[in-house]
Amino acid sequence: MVPSILAADFGALRRQVGEVLAAGARIIHVDVMDGHFVEPISIGPPVVAALREQVEEAGGILDVHMMVERPERHVAELAKAGGHSLTVHAEATPQLALALERVRELGCGVGVAINPATPPEAVREVAEAVDLVLCMTVNPGWGGQPFIDRSPGKVRRLRALLGERPAIEVDGGIDRRTAPLCAAAGATLFVAGAAIFSAPEPAAAFKELAEAVAGGG
Repeated sequence: MVPSILAADFGALRRQVGEVLAAGARIIHVDVMDGHFVEPISIGPPVVAALREQVEEAGGILDVHMMVERPERHVAELAKAGGHSLTVHAEATPQLALALERVRELGCGVGVAINPATPPEAVREVAEAVDLVLCMTVNPGWGGQPFIDRSPGKVRRLRALLGERPAIEVDGGIDRRTAPLCAAAGATLFVAGAAIFSAPEPAAAFKELAEAVAGGG
C-alpha cells in the first residue's frame, strides 16, 4: 500500500507522513503536476527535499509521479531533491525512451505511467527499461475521483503483456473495495490518497487497506 500525500493536510504533512511510516508504509507517493499536462498545479522538488530525510530514516522511498510535460527536462532536479523512483507519463513526451534513460542514469527507479484511455500496448517497447508501470485508474490530476470500473481488466491485460515483471502500480479511487480487485488482476502496488489521509486516523486507514489487499477484500 502506497500513501499519496496529495490528499494529506499540508499544514501537518510531516506528522501525517510520520504516522503512516510508523504504521508500516515504506513507499510515499508524491504527485508533481505542472498545470499543463494536467490542469492542477501541485508540489515540486522543495516538498520532495523536505520529506527525504524523514522517509529515508524509516527505511522508505519517495515514489515521484511526474504529471508534467516533457518530463526529461525535470528528472534531474527531482532526483537531486530526493526522489528515489521517478515515473513519467508515456503521453507527456515524444521522447519517452530518452526520458526513461535519463531517470536510469540518475540512479533512480524507473517508472512509466499510462492514462485511462491509453492502451497497455503503449508500454510494450519500453517494458524492459522500467521497474514499474503505473496504470491510472482515474483521469490524472485530481484527487478523490471515483474508480474507473473497467480498470481491473486493463491491469489484467497489462500483466499478460508484461509477464512477471515489472511491478504494476494502480493510482486513483483505490480503497478497501477496489484495491483487492486490482490485486486479483495482477497489480502489486496500490496508491491511496483520500482513503488514507481523509480518514480520521491515517495510520489505521493505511493498515486496514493493507489488510484488505492481503486478505483479498
